[in-house]
Amino acid sequence: MDLTQASNECESVLEEISGAVICDRDFLETILVGVVGRGHVLLEDVPGTGKTLTARSVATALGLSFSRIQFTPDLLPADVTGTHVFNEREREFEFNEGPIFANIVLADEINRAPPKTQAALLEAMEEGQVTTDGETRQLPQPFFVIATQNPVEQEGTFQLPEAQVDRFLVKTSMGYPDESGETELLRRRAGRDDMSPSVDPVLAPETVSALRGVPESVRVDEDLIEYIVALVRETRADGRVEVGVSPRGTQRLFEAARARATLSGREYATPDDIKRVAEPVLAHRLVLTPDATVNGVEKSAIVDSVLESVPVPTLE
Repeated sequence: MDLTQASNECESVLEEISGAVICDRDFLETILVGVVGRGHVLLEDVPGTGKTLTARSVATALGLSFSRIQFTPDLLPADVTGTHVFNEREREFEFNEGPIFANIVLADEINRAPPKTQAALLEAMEEGQVTTDGETRQLPQPFFVIATQNPVEQEGTFQLPEAQVDRFLVKTSMGYPDESGETELLRRRAGRDDMSPSVDPVLAPETVSALRGVPESVRVDEDLIEYIVALVRETRADGRVEVGVSPRGTQRLFEAARARATLSGREYATPDDIKRVAEPVLAHRLVLTPDATVNGVEKSAIVDSVLESVPVPTLE
């Protein structure tokens, strides 16, 4: 698959999802950056904004299998990965696959489950496999997690460990629809029987796998590589930040910029690609100092100040 075809396929997917989900196009593009960049997406939003509909629509448009895991305080790791059950007829144990065995998994309200259960998702996200009772099983490919979490101020939530947050390529927020969007929502509700929007498959699993390989051909010039490194190192030097972006985060910014260029059908990355993905890729990787946390400093504001302070390379 070449870059032009990849860009056209992405545009078709965006158009298909936009017909069913009322949201900002940038939000959908950020999710697609996660898909194309071989990463996972973390959505932080209050309940009722359409996160599940978005995840299901993305899976359908991409022609992929979909499953949803509702994370709760009593959810066990085996409820995610699967378990062995005894088959009376065959007189032997057989493995019943858990909901993690799907192409796209919606991990709903991931921060409502205790850390032990959250960790069950970690191996799957990083390795594309799960280990149960000492036996390793490969997950279907392509494999992609869309996790949602409630704002940590809400009751009954557990803080996600930094190691797990770092596994997400991008973190974004759907937010509330604007006035016209909310009005359209009610129009659809009023005529639900005859105008309920649906999503049709646009791609096939093998096409998605090919699409995810396209960013590897996108060129990133030396000055842009230095720009990415400068941005990341600036986050570590900020006095409001206790732990800056890790080297893994540096690589993820590089990968996301190439994925962003793929969406645009370009064979090279630009400074604008890096700037557009900087906040969703970097902000959630920052750990603020206690003072900054108490003073209500926004991580996105730190990324903005980093982008302003680091000189942008000019393309020759």
